[in-house]
Amino acid sequence: MFRIKASYTGQLELRTTLERAREFFGDFKNFADLMPGIEGIRKESGGIARWIVRAEVPVIGSVQASFAVRKTEDRPERLEWSPAGSEMKNYLRYAANFEVRGHNVLIKVSQHVELRRPHARDLHRFAALVGEGAISSEMQKRVGEMIKIFLERARVKLEGESSLEQEA
Repeated sequence: MFRIKASYTGQLELRTTLERAREFFGDFKNFADLMPGIEGIRKESGGIARWIVRAEVPVIGSVQASFAVRKTEDRPERLEWSPAGSEMKNYLRYAANFEVRGHNVLIKVSQHVELRRPHARDLHRFAALVGEGAISSEMQKRVGEMIKIFLERARVKLEGESSLEQEA
């Protein structure tokens, strides 16, 4: 089995309300609009959402993957999406934890991505030459960049909206 993996864990504290933070991080449209590499997210039957992601990987080039996820947690302090039960090749797990801190909300985000193929060539014809470790390392960098950009854009959007509400 040929496996490529990447994970990200980070946090940011925003001047916003718990409700607005949960709404923002629970709305897939925000990911599609604000995270580089997300080509689209569409809702399917049975509560499944399909993320279409493209990333540039050195030597191999552009890699596109489709991730079927379903919501597995929906509590005031946590949102989580996990791979749909039918998914066998492309795994995506995304979680956001929320903690109120005075007038701010601390948001802890984690994401795990894994691509599984019976053989390296099933991912890309050059994947065996590059190797799991090197591709995973590059994917780790790309996932980190994508999420950091998304979180910074989330900060601008949520705190910008909060300051507009305070002025009104």
